[in-house]
Amino acid sequence: MATKPGTQSLNTAAIGRIIRIVPRSRNVEAALLIFALGINAYELAQIQLSTIAILRSDIWLYWLPVALLSLAFHTLLRMRASEADPILLPVAVVLNGLGIAEIYRLDLARIAQHQTNLFAGKQVVWTCIAIAIAMLVVFFIPNHLFLRRYVYIAMVIGAALLLSPLVPGLGKTINGARLWIGVGQFTFQPGELAKIALTIFFAGYLVTRRDSLALVGRRILGVRLPRARELGPILLIWAASLGILVFQRDLGTSLLYFGLFIVMIYLATGRAIYVVVGLGMFVTGALVAGRLMSYVSGRINAWLNPFDPVNYNAIGGSYQLAQGNFGLAHGSLLGAGLGGGLPQLVPLAESDFIISSLGEELGLAGLFCILVLYVLMVSRGIRIGFTHPDDFSKLLATGLSFVVALQTFIVIGGVTRVVPLTGLTTPFLAAGGSSLLANWIIVGLLLRVSDSAGGAPRAVSI
Repeated sequence: MATKPGTQSLNTAAIGRIIRIVPRSRNVEAALLIFALGINAYELAQIQLSTIAILRSDIWLYWLPVALLSLAFHTLLRMRASEADPILLPVAVVLNGLGIAEIYRLDLARIAQHQTNLFAGKQVVWTCIAIAIAMLVVFFIPNHLFLRRYVYIAMVIGAALLLSPLVPGLGKTINGARLWIGVGQFTFQPGELAKIALTIFFAGYLVTRRDSLALVGRRILGVRLPRARELGPILLIWAASLGILVFQRDLGTSLLYFGLFIVMIYLATGRAIYVVVGLGMFVTGALVAGRLMSYVSGRINAWLNPFDPVNYNAIGGSYQLAQGNFGLAHGSLLGAGLGGGLPQLVPLAESDFIISSLGEELGLAGLFCILVLYVLMVSRGIRIGFTHPDDFSKLLATGLSFVVALQTFIVIGGVTRVVPLTGLTTPFLAAGGSSLLANWIIVGLLLRVSDSAGGAPRAVSI
C-alpha cells in the first residue's frame, strides 16, 4: 500500500527522538567489568586450590552476589548515566573483589585452626549493601548540584558523625581508639561517612568564599593574609582535627580531615600560602601532642624503632608493624602466591594490615599493580573535576578523589613505615562495612558528576 509523501521521513524522525545512542564508553566499561569479574573469580579459585586443593561450590557465595550487583550497576549506568566515566566501576570492583579473596584466604587459615571469627561472608554482605546504596545515589540524584543547597546541613551532619563516638553509651573504644558507635553487636565507624559530608561542605563553602580568601586581606612581608573572619574556619578545622587526635586517639583521621581541607582551599584559591601555613599548624600541633600524649609518642617511637625489643614486646607496641614487615619481606618480588603465604601471623591481617597480607602473597610486583589501580581511580576522579565547567563540581570531585588518595597513602605508608602507623582502613580492600559503604558512595557521586560533565545523551535519526 502506498504511503503519503513525507510520511516515512516523519515516522523515522519520531523514532529518532526516542532512540538514544549508548556511548561507546559504556561498552568499554562492560568489557572491563567482565575482565575484572574474571580476575576476581580466578583469585578465589587459586586460593581454594592452594589451601584446600579442591574447588568447592561455596566459591559462588563469594563471587556471584558481587558479580550480579556489579552488572546491575552497569545496566543502571546505561539507562540513567550513560555519559559517566567508564573506568571507575571496573577498578572499584577489581579492588573490592581482591579484598574479599584475601579475607577469604585468611578465613580458611582460621578454619584450619578451629577459629570461628570469620570475616569474608560479612564482607560480601557489606559489599552488596554498599554497591546497592551507590546505585541508589546514581538513581535518585539526577543532578549533584542540588547538594550545594545543603552545604551547612552537610557541615552539621559531618560534625555530628565525628562527635558521635564521644557520646556516653553510644561510642565504643576498639584497639585504643574511640572511633566507633555500637548498638548491641552492631558497630559502625561514622567518621567514614563524615568525610563525604565534610567534602560537600568544604566544596560549597570555598566556592562562595573563594574571592575573599584569595584577594582580600592585608599584605604583610609581601604576603597577602586573609581577614580574621576568613581565617576562622581554618582555625576551626585545625582545632577539630586536633580534637580528634586528643579525644578519639586517632592520628590518621585527624590528618585526613585537615589534609582534605588544605588541599581544597588551595584548589579554590590557588594560593600556596594556605598549604604552607596549614602544614605548619598541623606539624606544630602534632609535635605538641607527641610531647604531651603517650599515645602519639608511642606510635612515633614504634615507627622509628619497630625492631627494638622494648617496643616489640610492649603492649600496643610495634609487634604488629614488625610482623607486617616480615610478611612483606617474605613476599619478595613476586610473592608466595595467593594461598601460599602465612598472612594469618599478622594481627588484624584482614583489616589494618591487609596490604601486608597481599604484599606477602603477591609480592612487590602485585603491590605495584594495586597502587596503579588506586592511581587510576584517583586520576579519573581528578580528571572529572577539572573537566567540569562548574566550580562546585570541580571541588567536589577533586575533594572526593583526594580523600581516597590520602587515605590510601596514610594506610600503605603506615604498613611500609613511610609514615607512623594509623588506624585507617585501605579503601575497598580492608574488612569493614563502614569503609566499604563510604567508598562506594564516593564512586556513585563521582559517576554522577562525570555524567553531568559528559553532556546530555544524543539522539540519532534512522
